Amino acid sequence: MIAMIKGTVFAVGLDWIIIENQGIGYKVFFSRPETVRLNQEVRVFTYQHVREDEFSLFGFLSMDEQDLFVKLISVKGLGPKTAMNMLAAATYQQMVQMIEQGDVAALKKMPGIGAKTASQIILDLKGKLVREETNEGTASQAIEDALEALKALGYKQNELSGLSKIMREHPDKTTDEYVKLGLQHLLQRKRGG
Repeated sequence: MIAMIKGTVFAVGLDWIIIENQGIGYKVFFSRPETVRLNQEVRVFTYQHVREDEFSLFGFLSMDEQDLFVKLISVKGLGPKTAMNMLAAATYQQMVQMIEQGDVAALKKMPGIGAKTASQIILDLKGKLVREETNEGTASQAIEDALEALKALGYKQNELSGLSKIMREHPDKTTDEYVKLGLQHLLQRKRGG
């Protein structure tokens, strides 16, 4: 499964971008194409949607947004295109707030959402998004960047398992501090094992 693409923006459409990575262009449905520029280097978190007649990539600038998208499409009757339109119409924080407050009226204003679907979203997701609503936004980005840096140093994904949880126990650190923390734990594991 393609979970992330890092590359250069080759083209921008109304609801998609093409990211070039090592000579391959990935067309990614994207909720906010106005936030990127041609030839800009981007890191986009993706969700790979596969059906008999279609293979699509949906892209997000943060893992939180990607996670919300996955939760939205788990709601009965809500497809990926509708979920993407919702994320284009409201920010991540606004969406979480609407769902957590049970605001059916606000959700009904979203493109393609009727009263029944709005109620279903609240029923299925209320209470499941609160963790993301805390002040973890900047910490999450620093942790993601630190894990990417550790991968760049040659550590494999399986070696990095559990590090995110350890890093989250130490809020308010910079990316560099998270990298150092990660290296300390990796060395301890090596010595212990």
